[in-house]
Amino acid sequence: MTRTAARLTAAMLAAAALTVPVAAAVPAAALDRPALGQEQDARGRLVSATHLGAMSAAEVRAWLAGEKFDASSVRHGVDAYRLVYRTVDTRGRATTASGLLVLPRSRDHRLATVSYTHGTTSYKPDAPSVADGVWDRGPAVTYAAAGFAAAVPDYLGLGEGPGAHPWKDVPSETTASLDMLRAVRHFVPRTGRVLDRDVFVTGFSQGASSALGLARALQDGADPRFRLRAAAPISGAYDFRGAELPALLNGDLDPKMSVAYSAYLLTSWNRIHGGVYRTPSEVFQDEYAGRVEKYFDGTTPGPVMLQGLPDTLDELLTERGFEILRRPSGAFAEALRADAEVCTAWTPRVPVRLYKMAGDEQAATANTDNCAASFGRRGADVPVIDVGDTLYGGSRHLGSNLAGTARIVRWFSTLR
Repeated sequence: MTRTAARLTAAMLAAAALTVPVAAAVPAAALDRPALGQEQDARGRLVSATHLGAMSAAEVRAWLAGEKFDASSVRHGVDAYRLVYRTVDTRGRATTASGLLVLPRSRDHRLATVSYTHGTTSYKPDAPSVADGVWDRGPAVTYAAAGFAAAVPDYLGLGEGPGAHPWKDVPSETTASLDMLRAVRHFVPRTGRVLDRDVFVTGFSQGASSALGLARALQDGADPRFRLRAAAPISGAYDFRGAELPALLNGDLDPKMSVAYSAYLLTSWNRIHGGVYRTPSEVFQDEYAGRVEKYFDGTTPGPVMLQGLPDTLDELLTERGFEILRRPSGAFAEALRADAEVCTAWTPRVPVRLYKMAGDEQAATANTDNCAASFGRRGADVPVIDVGDTLYGGSRHLGSNLAGTARIVRWFSTLR
């Protein structure tokens, strides 16, 4: 598979790029000690921190330009860290997760935070804290180089987190994101800075719904040490039942990615919620039923997964598989309802902008329009912003992350 084709996975694969050069690390003893005053199993407790490297401002500009990220907001060099922290799984049981923290090399003692939640990946090593490509870390570096502390959770089951990733499970994405903020708050003083309360929330694709889930939790007072300042998700599939699934089934989206997303959704939600299917052969054709779950357990590289899946839904799904997607019922329908609550179950009291790109081949733009309309029905003025025409590896969906990040960092900087 060519790299251009591989990039059409909405970051399911790692895009090769410049590696962050290694600089002098914070002493290991300082990084690995437990956060003071935290109980052993407290959510957000820092388990470990690893210094991944540093770049000067000039190096950041050149590095971002390598994958066409806009570098006009770069003001500082950066330091990158991998944090491992305590959180909970989809059933509320104690577990760990990892995430990427990027800090500016600035003189500011107090830092506002940007939480960026990343797009879909199915392979553990492609998560931002362990992958080293510009695509994987570019948004975080962009925000940090503009003067923010940038926190990027890997989510459950990706990076150095145990188990399989529960894809499109907004509740666990929200807890992983909130607990990443808590871990960052405990770690940052070790670098001589502190976080102020303001948190700016953004995310792309899968991470767009995650961002709204975190924004809702922060506004509802999930942790009074943090205050939601603004939210700006990009190209989300917020209305999977009302917009994404119809477009996918009608053939309006990229066929290969429709196959990958359908397989990921069915296998993930069967693990999380149960009752979607009893055996894979109920929903997947015999040629794929024996291996499709393996493709999404975190151990299969993205190119291998894509090569192993068929090119069309007709080749992948049985009649029962199509029935589940066309006429959701039971636990699957309830999961779709809960997924949509990022737009239907709260009213923002802070500035929110929804970013999209016309002609998106992976996230139907009706998702964004429906989300804005839902907010509007409850009295919230949430503008939809089309980011223009930017391609990345031939993909408008991925291009929207480049263009959206460039706009959002400037907007956040005016609000800081």
